[in-house]
Amino acid sequence: MAKLILTHEVTGLGTAGEVVEVKDGYARNYLLPRGFALLWSKGGEKQVESIKAARTARAIASLEDAQALAKSLSAQAVKITVKAGQGGRLFGTVKTADIANAVEAAGLGSIDKRTVEIPEHIKSTGNYQATVRLHEDVSATIDLQVVAAKK
Repeated sequence: MAKLILTHEVTGLGTAGEVVEVKDGYARNYLLPRGFALLWSKGGEKQVESIKAARTARAIASLEDAQALAKSLSAQAVKITVKAGQGGRLFGTVKTADIANAVEAAGLGSIDKRTVEIPEHIKSTGNYQATVRLHEDVSATIDLQVVAAKK
């Protein structure tokens, strides 16, 4: 078992700043290479406090604010314009940062790209859904309309 400090929120494991114990293979092959965690050390305890402080600064202040934002995000679809080739195939994929920027551009509020979860890679134009974790107890589903940019 490996003892780690989470640097990002990992679904089913914990939030940034938590100290967790996971199997060695999960740590070595998934969490550490992707930058989701750091190896725990006595010096790392100082990092835990700074990670928690940064997470608190980014977090939505109250449960009521998170619920209001979730309601507005679920109410309307967010349009993402991307470069696409023949047949609607994208040049690349839609990333969580693209979704966060589109939400802000649509005037629905500001969300952190780290809280966005995309269940599948978006590689073509069409309608998709993404989940946003706004608060510990509040998640919202966003309807995405991926459209090709005009040439």
